[in-house]
Amino acid sequence: MMERRRMDAALLVLLLGHLATALEVPLDLPQPPTITHQSPKDYIIDPRENIIIHCEAKGKPHPSFSWTRNGTHFDIDQDPNVTMKPHSGTLVVDISRAKAEHYESVYQCTARNKHGTAVSNNIVVQQSRSPLWSKEKIKPIVVQEGVSLVLPCRPPAGLPPPIIFWMDNYFQRLPQSSRVSQSLNGDLYFSNVLKEDSRNDYICYARFPYTQTIQQKQPITVKVLSMDAINDTMAAFYNDTDLFSEEPADERKPIFLIPSGPSSSKTVLRGQVLEMECIAEGLPTPEISWTKVSGDLPAKRTSFLHYQRTLRIVNVSESDAGDYRCTGRNRLGSVHHTIHIVVNAAPYWISGAPRNLVLAPGENGVLTCRASGTPKPSVTWAMNGIPIENSPKDLSRTVDKDTIIFTVVQTGSSAVYQCNVSNDYGYLLSNAFVNVLSEPPRVLTPANKVYQVIKNHRALMDCASFGSPIPNITWFKDSRSSTLDGDPYILHDNGTLEIHVAQAHNSGKYTCVARNSLGIYENHIYLEVKEPTRILKQPEYKVVQRGRSVVFECKVKHDPSLIPTMTWLKDDGELPDDERLIVDADSLTISSVTENDSGEYTCIMNTTLDHDSASAQLTVVERPDPPTDLELTDQKKRSVQLTWTPGDEHNSPIQKFLIQYEDIMHHRGHWHNLTEVPGTKTTAHLKLSPYVHYTFRVLAHNGVDFSRPSVPSRVFKTDAAAPDENPTGVQGFGTEHDNLVISWKPLSGFQSNGPGLHYKVSWRPVGGEWTTVTVANNSKFTVSGTPTFVPYEIKVLAANDLGDGPEPAIAHGYSGEDLPIAAPENVQVMVMNSTLAEVHWDPVPSKLIRGHLKGFKVHYWREHSLHKHNSHHMEQILVFSGNHSHGMLPGLHPFSLYSFNVRVYNGKGDGPPSHTQQFETPEGVPGPPTSLTVTNPSPDSLTLEWSPPHVRNGRITGYSLKYQPVNNSNELGPVEELALPANETSVTLSNLKYNTRYKFYLNAKTVRGAGPTIPQEAHTIIDEAVASRQVDIATQGWFIGLMCAIALLILILLIICFIQRNKGGKYPVKEKEDAHTDPEFQPMKDDDCTFGEYSDNEDHKPLKGSRTPSNGTVKRDDSDDSLVDYGEGGDGQFNEDGSFIGQYSGKSVSRDTAEGHESSEAPSPINAMNSLNSFV
Repeated sequence: MMERRRMDAALLVLLLGHLATALEVPLDLPQPPTITHQSPKDYIIDPRENIIIHCEAKGKPHPSFSWTRNGTHFDIDQDPNVTMKPHSGTLVVDISRAKAEHYESVYQCTARNKHGTAVSNNIVVQQSRSPLWSKEKIKPIVVQEGVSLVLPCRPPAGLPPPIIFWMDNYFQRLPQSSRVSQSLNGDLYFSNVLKEDSRNDYICYARFPYTQTIQQKQPITVKVLSMDAINDTMAAFYNDTDLFSEEPADERKPIFLIPSGPSSSKTVLRGQVLEMECIAEGLPTPEISWTKVSGDLPAKRTSFLHYQRTLRIVNVSESDAGDYRCTGRNRLGSVHHTIHIVVNAAPYWISGAPRNLVLAPGENGVLTCRASGTPKPSVTWAMNGIPIENSPKDLSRTVDKDTIIFTVVQTGSSAVYQCNVSNDYGYLLSNAFVNVLSEPPRVLTPANKVYQVIKNHRALMDCASFGSPIPNITWFKDSRSSTLDGDPYILHDNGTLEIHVAQAHNSGKYTCVARNSLGIYENHIYLEVKEPTRILKQPEYKVVQRGRSVVFECKVKHDPSLIPTMTWLKDDGELPDDERLIVDADSLTISSVTENDSGEYTCIMNTTLDHDSASAQLTVVERPDPPTDLELTDQKKRSVQLTWTPGDEHNSPIQKFLIQYEDIMHHRGHWHNLTEVPGTKTTAHLKLSPYVHYTFRVLAHNGVDFSRPSVPSRVFKTDAAAPDENPTGVQGFGTEHDNLVISWKPLSGFQSNGPGLHYKVSWRPVGGEWTTVTVANNSKFTVSGTPTFVPYEIKVLAANDLGDGPEPAIAHGYSGEDLPIAAPENVQVMVMNSTLAEVHWDPVPSKLIRGHLKGFKVHYWREHSLHKHNSHHMEQILVFSGNHSHGMLPGLHPFSLYSFNVRVYNGKGDGPPSHTQQFETPEGVPGPPTSLTVTNPSPDSLTLEWSPPHVRNGRITGYSLKYQPVNNSNELGPVEELALPANETSVTLSNLKYNTRYKFYLNAKTVRGAGPTIPQEAHTIIDEAVASRQVDIATQGWFIGLMCAIALLILILLIICFIQRNKGGKYPVKEKEDAHTDPEFQPMKDDDCTFGEYSDNEDHKPLKGSRTPSNGTVKRDDSDDSLVDYGEGGDGQFNEDGSFIGQYSGKSVSRDTAEGHESSEAPSPINAMNSLNSFV
């Protein structure tokens, strides 16, 4: 008991402390054999080919191989047909000189070296068999319609079992359904037979997969007859025919054909496929359903085959055991069957097969062989192929059922252990070695390996190592300041370092260190974190009309260090090899698309690390094909049913159908729209008109356009009838004062409903008797001798040879109009202001208008101005449409006498005028003076003369004169204002400054205010005494000397200019001129280095908006001038006190003597000197 507890404690310590993992031992180190490849346990071979039984193993030294056959040693050298591959245990059997069945046996391979022995599974070699169908004569089967039928297949047994299917003589599979289906054993079941099941080629085929051969059963003939037919043919088939069902086949409730009885059972092994079937006969055909009695069906592993008759569950587990119920049901009843499923299990590993142990001397280890099964399997151990109980004793080894415990192993304890787990349904055999080594650590991962990973993805960096004892792995990054342990790093047992979500800062150099008691080993690797590949602009869903082009864009962002590859797919396959498809860097263009181009297009951007993809659908549309198969049914006198078959809609649903007709009797060659119906309908009930020869056609309309018209239908003729309608547009009016013209819109031939179309025209004065006439082939009738403008009632009835139309509606009209005979009375006028008057009048009685009132006309004209009595007889007319009693007269001249009269007018013309009346308009503001001139200039005075305004608009009450000086800088001085009487046309201004320019503004006034101004400007002359003093100064010696000095300075400047020009440079004065352009300063000319001609033009430019004639007289232009024109920026104006605001900015007249203009300022030496000083 104490020994047992000590063993359990030791086992627990080993499990918790040092549980060795499977290690790959480098092949340069000593190790026992390991089988790497072997043939399957059940090995079916093709008898036509050589037999190859695989057995491969590795070890150090390389192992040798031997075989057993049926449990005894197989001496390969004694069999000339068997060879073993070099450096391998694989057997090759040459069957060219022997039969394959001679080698059907159980084989086992052994691989051994000095460290141990490994064995393979028991390999059962069997040849595949495809036997021929036995010869048999199959009698024809005669069966009554409606009964059930089973056609047996019964193929020959083969290895492996054949695949069964039913076909006809033409190798076409026989159609199957819920009524006719194949069972799991290959038989063909009919729940009930129909007449169409009669045929003579029901053939069962068996395909043997290993030999790829197909065997065929003799054809079966089935004749399905009614009961009467069976009685008639019984004698012919009595001797050589199987006859089924003597009674008539009536409808019946279901009965299961298979399985039989109310219940059955079935055993299946874990991991295999479970198939249960229930086939029922009955009439009508039963429907099959499945349920699990004690639970639910495993949805993900369940499928239904053969029209619900077979229930299939894959990868069966113990939970699938239980009762399953199948139900067959039709309208007459149901039937049930319960299948009890038992799940057993061949042995299977619980935690995997035993793993190799590599131990250092003195270490401990455990081999476990944990497996399960139903029934519970037994476990046996062997060492180097010998049962462990017969193997040499080893004090470091303890066997405890499915576990072997090794404690303080020593050198020389290396061996291969075999674990065998078996029950009634199979076995598991596994090899695991114990290799006792003393080995310093080594890292198997290549040095300086570069790992590349996409950002935000998992990074795994390997540090595969080997050593004995097992090395301890630690990781460092870059500076190796600390071990990588904890978030975000995960260190796995096999030494792999994981970063769950890699980021850019995780890039760098990593070092893994492997240590054990015998040494240390370092390895460097590198991690590069790359940006992910992303599609920025995905291709979009496209609907394109056939024949046009389409472009799918696929713009991608990727890490620049990765080489991308763009691939386009169509419907998950390669793009068609078509020159119409052009792939660019970020797009796919398809030109002249066809319907075959429809589908899903996917762009895939691949790099060496990742990829991204996006898809879009292309739908190619076209206008629909024309409808076909037009048929006319349900024909009546005035209606017909039209049906048709739609054409191909070309991926764009048909929205509507348009039905058109042609009247080949009245309007051949012209198609008219009749009606529309929704695109979901293919029939229309058409209402028709009499006396028409119809043909119809149909057009389909989808999202693209209308289709071409269909082929016209046959002609459909309707019988004649009386008109259904009367003419429209009936009206009565007069063209003369004593007639009435009745007109209407005639009916078309289509509307006539029959031959002999004519019209019955009736009229009467309101309240009078009807008068009727018949009119044919015309659309109007004139009634003469009517009173002037009298109301009439009118009606027009359509008729033909078959009768009259419906009672027409009454229209109203008037006989002819005549000119009005009266004028408006009580005409009055009201003057609103100097340019507007309002005229009033009383309405004219209707009977005096003698027609439809159209409105009133006011004739008016200007007799003369109240200032001058010259006459103006230009008559104007204002028209006021409608029934008005007043009107406005705009645009009148002030201070004038007007005459006017008023007339009423109708559709015939104007009536007589009213009595002519007169009115006067009040005064307005005057126009500008006609002219303003300056005469008699002197040093301190100027005389101004003007003419009165041409347009006075009243009595002139006076004039207003404003003036102000202007200096050489165009600055305006203070404004002076004079009020002048109306009878004056000149004024002399004294006490002015000498040699000064003045601006003058003159306007006229009436009682209504001042009118616009007329401007003018002039200079006072220079005082003679001052001029003489200036001349005397010019003759003085000091002045002459000054002028010479200035001339010398100019000469020096010219010399400097030439020197600078030869050097290609600029002189400082030029640079200043370039930097500061002065409008009064002219630059030196570049071509001759001389100063440009100075012009004081700004001082002598005329006022903006004015013109200076040669005689010095300023006349007003057609456009009005104002003081605003003279202000800078258009802002010049007078203050309330009359002073002028704004800097004067007018331009002076050019002083070019070539054009005959002279400066208003006399030249003087002082002025010339000032001009020269401006250059210096």
